Amino acid sequence: MDPYDIQSHSSGWLFFVKASFAAALAAMAGGILFMPGDLMVQGYFALCALFLVSATINLAKTLRDQHEGQRLVNRISDAKAEKMIRELSD
Repeated sequence: MDPYDIQSHSSGWLFFVKASFAAALAAMAGGILFMPGDLMVQGYFALCALFLVSATINLAKTLRDQHEGQRLVNRISDAKAEKMIRELSD
């Protein structure tokens, strides 16, 4: 088994992640909608909530991309080291 194989998530885990995101988003929207207060306060909280969701998605994607980039750098450096070892052993 190649240690660099990409591990995919199970369909159950993907469903759980999507369902929990949808439930959290619906709960937040319901809480803002039924919150006592005038429309201006509800609108402010709705915009803050949308910004928070957007920032969370961007953070998750950036951390994933950074991790994958480091894995590629590690693979390249490992390949260079193996090449040098092979050249020295010849």
